[in-house]
Amino acid sequence: MKQIHKQSSAMQQQIPTHGPNFPAKAAKQHAIRSSLPRSAASYLLREQRLLFVLVGAVIASSFFLLHSYYHPPIPSPTLPLFHRSAVGGDLSTITYVQAAGSRGGGMRRVPVGLRKPPLRIVVTGGAGFVGSHLVDKLIARGDSVIVIDNFFTGRKENLVHLFGNPRFELIRHDVIEPILLEVDQIYHLACPASPVHYKHNPIKTIKTNVMGTLNMLGLAKRIGARFLLTSTSEVYGDPLEHPQKETYWGHVNPIGVRSCYDEGKRTAETLAMDYHRGADVEVRIARIFNTYGPRMCIDDGRVVSNFVAQALRRQPMTVYGDGKQTRSFQYVSDLVDGLVTLMESEHIGPFNLGNPGEFTMLELAEVVKEIVDPTATIEFKPNTADDPHMRKPDITKAKESLNWEPKVPLREGLPLMVKDFRTRILDEHK
Repeated sequence: MKQIHKQSSAMQQQIPTHGPNFPAKAAKQHAIRSSLPRSAASYLLREQRLLFVLVGAVIASSFFLLHSYYHPPIPSPTLPLFHRSAVGGDLSTITYVQAAGSRGGGMRRVPVGLRKPPLRIVVTGGAGFVGSHLVDKLIARGDSVIVIDNFFTGRKENLVHLFGNPRFELIRHDVIEPILLEVDQIYHLACPASPVHYKHNPIKTIKTNVMGTLNMLGLAKRIGARFLLTSTSEVYGDPLEHPQKETYWGHVNPIGVRSCYDEGKRTAETLAMDYHRGADVEVRIARIFNTYGPRMCIDDGRVVSNFVAQALRRQPMTVYGDGKQTRSFQYVSDLVDGLVTLMESEHIGPFNLGNPGEFTMLELAEVVKEIVDPTATIEFKPNTADDPHMRKPDITKAKESLNWEPKVPLREGLPLMVKDFRTRILDEHK
């Protein structure tokens, strides 16, 4: 019993108690912990170490913002730039330079920390006149582009300069048949746009406008892509309002020879708005007015290409009717800028995209004579059915909502088109 009592007494002596030494130890540990930040601060302040840390952070930030690429850039295609002459500010020459991001180019690069992530975009009708210029702009800004075209009016020559670019794909496909793709945006341009072409097979034209648009809207719905429809000023028909605003409902013959195109585009707009309201598809609608520029089809029946081709071939320029019909002509680069601006905006539309400068057919013929051949003659022929007498866009809405308006006047843009046509017409005779 004595032994057990001794062991218990010893254990009691080993148990710690809250005696007078315990607060001192705790205070000592607290002092050590609280002194760590002060020690770190004093370490940084000694010998200007904090200054060196701040300088290093500034250098690292500058390198991140100013160094454009961490890997060698992919060569981009050459793109046209306009150079204004010293006298009068005319767009007298066109020079091709490398796009931003290409090797050896003098273009200013966008800092890597500020660039938007590249998009994957499909352009239907991308081998055509307007579509190919749009593809060039999208590729130049760093996006990946898939072109869908059945080559009814499109030409591979318009895209051949992009064939080696890894961000470019070309699919031969007719949009009246469904297609499955994964993209962020859809520019729907597919449809013959000149009277010669859309009258050639009117049933196919309206199928392209209706079934093609339906298929592309269905694709946009499935994958959540934003959809832009290129409609036309022809939705206004032979207008009773001048100039035409987007609120004007039009004056269209629903059973005429042009109805496959006019009513087809009106139906396409209806489909786009129904998909927006009923299926929450993000849609944009552009109503395009007369456009001209390089890569137009030479014999497509449109007035600008007709006049230029006939003058270059030393043929009389054909004027239908009395030549007092009016049209407005925008250069293709202005239209492409408007389409991209509309797609990137938060506005649905429709928006008129055109140049409000108005010319009669006789005035246009005189401008072509000045630029191509002062000895060219004019030949009058009977007017075609349902040809609009007046066509001029009111672009107030585009100016206010998109901050867009055309910049290239006819007398500056037309010589660039003439140069392209002259080269291609000479090639025909080789």
